[in-house]
Amino acid sequence: MQMSSIVKTTADILFPFILIYGFYIIIHGHLTPGGGFQGGAILASGVLLLLLAYRYSESTQIVRQVMMKTLESTGLLLFIIAALSAMVIGAGYFFNWLSPGGFIFGDIVTYGSTVANLNTGGLIPIMNLAVGIEVVGAISVILLALLSGIKEKI
Repeated sequence: MQMSSIVKTTADILFPFILIYGFYIIIHGHLTPGGGFQGGAILASGVLLLLLAYRYSESTQIVRQVMMKTLESTGLLLFIIAALSAMVIGAGYFFNWLSPGGFIFGDIVTYGSTVANLNTGGLIPIMNLAVGIEVVGAISVILLALLSGIKEKI
């Protein structure tokens, strides 16, 4: 079924804002409610919007299954590397070696109510990013598999 140009235009306009909001939820996951899974689900909803607004043949040229599988694998690999990285310096599995005093995400959190500082959290922001990448890839692969059953016959 062909969607109207209004639906396609609305999807094209909303897609970047959904991406920005999803990345915001992922990046601020260690400071506010949210995180990698929630942000990844929001990003996947943007992918779903594109898949529904365009025909199957058009949308699969935009969102490729191989690309989404690669995203899923990359997120999982980043998560495993971050989890095992502390063992290189002799610490335990998942040890938060970046906080406090690390060069990235290692600022010490001050006591009391302060302005949110993104440079805190140690490994947690990296884990959030890895989970977000993995979730958007996994959900997108599932959505592509589900939508492949409704291919249009020409």
